[in-house]
Amino acid sequence: MRRERLMARLIGRSQKPGGGGKASQECCEGSLLGGAGWRREPRPAAGGAMTAAAVGALLALLPLASALQSPGTRRGGRMPEPAEPALRRLSHSLLAHYQKGTRPVRDWRTTTNVAIDLMVYAILSVDEKNQVLTTYVWYRQHWTDEFLRWDPERFDNLTQISLPVESIWVPDILINEFVDVGKSPHVPYVYVSHHGEVQNLKPIQVMTACSLDIYNFPFDVQNCSLTFTSWLHHIRDINLSLWRQPELVKFDRSVFMNQGEWELLYVLSHFQEFSVKSSDSYAEMKFYVVIRRRPLFYTVSLLLPSIFLMVMDIVGFYLPPNSGERVSFKITLLLGYSVFLIIVSDTLPATAVGTPLIGIYFVVCMALLVISLTETILIVRLVHKQDLQPHVPEWVKRLLLERATVLLCIRDRNKFSQSRTQSSDISRQAENDSTARLNQYGCEDPRECETVGGAGPTLASAGQGEGSLLLHGVLREITAIRQFLEKREEFRDVAREWLQVGYVLDVLLFRAYLVAVLAYTITLGTLWSVWRDA
Repeated sequence: MRRERLMARLIGRSQKPGGGGKASQECCEGSLLGGAGWRREPRPAAGGAMTAAAVGALLALLPLASALQSPGTRRGGRMPEPAEPALRRLSHSLLAHYQKGTRPVRDWRTTTNVAIDLMVYAILSVDEKNQVLTTYVWYRQHWTDEFLRWDPERFDNLTQISLPVESIWVPDILINEFVDVGKSPHVPYVYVSHHGEVQNLKPIQVMTACSLDIYNFPFDVQNCSLTFTSWLHHIRDINLSLWRQPELVKFDRSVFMNQGEWELLYVLSHFQEFSVKSSDSYAEMKFYVVIRRRPLFYTVSLLLPSIFLMVMDIVGFYLPPNSGERVSFKITLLLGYSVFLIIVSDTLPATAVGTPLIGIYFVVCMALLVISLTETILIVRLVHKQDLQPHVPEWVKRLLLERATVLLCIRDRNKFSQSRTQSSDISRQAENDSTARLNQYGCEDPRECETVGGAGPTLASAGQGEGSLLLHGVLREITAIRQFLEKREEFRDVAREWLQVGYVLDVLLFRAYLVAVLAYTITLGTLWSVWRDA
């Protein structure tokens, strides 16, 4: 303002008549030369040309004077505000007239292509009872927004900016298998490039329904799908594609937490179109997450204790069959296995669809222990209390003591026939000895000797009669002892025969039991090995 007033004052003075031009020239020259001791030379008066030249020189020097006087003159004034940052100008330029309620295309016939990608970070839980898989994934998607483009030269060569996700259009892509909202962190921004490409990167905790097959537990492999699709838009409006190559997605374990119960095998991807009741088609991208359980914990805590108990049951067959300790030993094993099943019942997965094979394995092992105890009770019953039992039937002798011994390769099978022969020979020899002694007195039967002894006093003398009566009494006692020994030997023969039958039957049942256990164990081991390496 001061500069403008000075210019107006000089111009007004230069336009005065007469000596006004000379006075103005002198004033201007004096103001320019200042009070620095310059001595002004007298000049001859000039006309209007000198006045115009002085005004032009003054106008040329005014910017320099204003620059020299600016610190003093602007000390009490306001500074002009700096220029707005490029990020703010760009954000305001993009979002000033943006409408996020409509699909960001200039021609409605243009299809918005959304490329998606998936990276599995962790397997959080597998709920076999409710058939729910909980995973933590890194989800990425990008699309082109035709209304978010700009020239980088206008905004300080800025090629990328982050914008609030609530301020722009976002595709309505969901997972069809969602059953619950997980605790996923909220990412409030998306990246936008100057070409209009929008990148939405976010982690998601996914709780999805999955058909879990637990028949092969703990060597099971699960295959769960994550289906990404637009819930409303048809394929003409929103189409889906894969961000990376399928081979890169399949074996990508770069971010997977590989220290849990489950191991990530691979992730398959598949694109397909589907329609509902012949309506418009929808695009969907399926990711098949294939995981495998690590069976070491369950092998140590479930299978090995059961195998040890079954081995102890097999070893119990080597106890003598005529001892009562085998029965108590088998009962102790059965009770211990029952307690073991109660403890591990919470570890086994429970579903309403089917029972895992390991549950059937435990039930069969329990049944084998019961069969073993039943066989032990049968054998003990055969080898005890034989006094009340009849002789062994002939068909049992031929079947078990003759043929079964050959079939089972029993080494001491000859002792069975020898023991029976020896017992019959001993009884026959005792009978012959007693008969020979009685014949020395002319009696084939002790009863005849008693009759003869009763008539003896009439034929012999009194002394001889008394000796004969004493002798006959001794012979009666000897006969009774012989009959008692024969009966006891007969009982012993019966007991020995039943003991031999029990021994052969015990060997037969033990080998059949051993074959059943080995066949069952080999079958389960083969199945689990095949499933483990599948």
